[in-house]
Amino acid sequence: MLLATQFRELRASRAFLVVAALLGPLVAHAARTAMQAYAEASGVGGGAAALTSALSPLDGFVSPTFGAYAVAAMLLFPFVAIRVVSADKESGAHGIVLQAASARTIVALKFIALLVTWIVLFTPGIIALLYWRGAGGHLGPAETLGVLAGHVLRGAFVSALGIACAAVAESGASAAVIALAVTIGGWAIDFTASVQGGWVAEFARFTPDAALRNFERGIIESSVIVVSVLVIAALLAVAALWLDPARSMRARLRGLALIVFALSIGLDSAGRLRSSWDVSEDRRNSFSDADAAALRAIGEPLRIEVNLGPEDPRLTDLERGVFSKLRRTMRDVQLTYTAQTSTGLFEGSSTGYGDVTYHLGGRSAVSKSSIPQVVLETIYGLAQRTPPVAEPNAYPGYPATFNAGVTELIVLVLVWPLLVVAVCVAPPRRRSP
Repeated sequence: MLLATQFRELRASRAFLVVAALLGPLVAHAARTAMQAYAEASGVGGGAAALTSALSPLDGFVSPTFGAYAVAAMLLFPFVAIRVVSADKESGAHGIVLQAASARTIVALKFIALLVTWIVLFTPGIIALLYWRGAGGHLGPAETLGVLAGHVLRGAFVSALGIACAAVAESGASAAVIALAVTIGGWAIDFTASVQGGWVAEFARFTPDAALRNFERGIIESSVIVVSVLVIAALLAVAALWLDPARSMRARLRGLALIVFALSIGLDSAGRLRSSWDVSEDRRNSFSDADAAALRAIGEPLRIEVNLGPEDPRLTDLERGVFSKLRRTMRDVQLTYTAQTSTGLFEGSSTGYGDVTYHLGGRSAVSKSSIPQVVLETIYGLAQRTPPVAEPNAYPGYPATFNAGVTELIVLVLVWPLLVVAVCVAPPRRRSP
């Protein structure tokens, strides 16, 4: 009964009406742009085709299309969640509902209603995927579901954030400012990590944008999932604490301190988790089976000293092409960043800028290469092992054989907003006595 009430309130919300109606055109634009770019890369229409094995629907269509949901989650959906709570507080309905359920139950029901609604709003994106598949495009089931899971987790976070902000703030406007500040703060952390690196970069792995990027790359990390769930639970606990009128401000602050303490312990433990799954069809986040088996057989810890600035493109190549895979494959890998500047432009010639030093089993080697195969050969040499025979790339790539026309996806641009308006504006059905 109370859950149905939450869904009715969402349906009657103007904020939800605006967000739901806008998602159709946003997804249609993203899908059409992605299809055009993918077709050009595939050589459709007489253009020069890219390397076939580099054409992946995960990068070329699925992630760009659902990028519309990343925009909605950052800038639109938090206000829907805020409205769900602030409207009850301003109208006095919250006090009436508290007579039938506890604050924790109310917060949980609102969160469930918001999360289910967010998943229902995936309908335009699902339609775009079906159109892509029906037109002859390829979809990898595991990597596609991974992207969807990332956006579900993102929607859960923004729902919990909006509920917590609305619970703590005196008005909906104040709650919106707090939610926007959190969003901008996440961007600031990502930017600082890209410039400074070090512990900031390690912390930035768990920001909402960075977590979503992992899913879009086809990698699912247990640490990211557990950290996200802990943060969501903490936000909901704060909301339940503040929405309970029986608690004094001193009791709320005491409860907040306990939540922060428990969260810090949980985050410290979750950050140490190393298990992950590569669901990308081209296995971009993993070494070949032969290399993975050889690296796992090395029982000694690997220490790497990297003298490259955070903005140096060579460091980006090493992180994506080698280091992230080594963390997932070997038992004990420790990286130390020694560069003193962000770009290396002002490093002296005597500092050894650009050197990457590998330590394994009491032996050391220095290399300046960012080529994965060269790095692996360096590690095998330190381990005194013969490199396995290189395996050919088995991923065939999936070039497009069609181009987007002018009238495609019209259902998302016109029909979906009209359907949303019809559902939200239609009067609710009355129960027969």
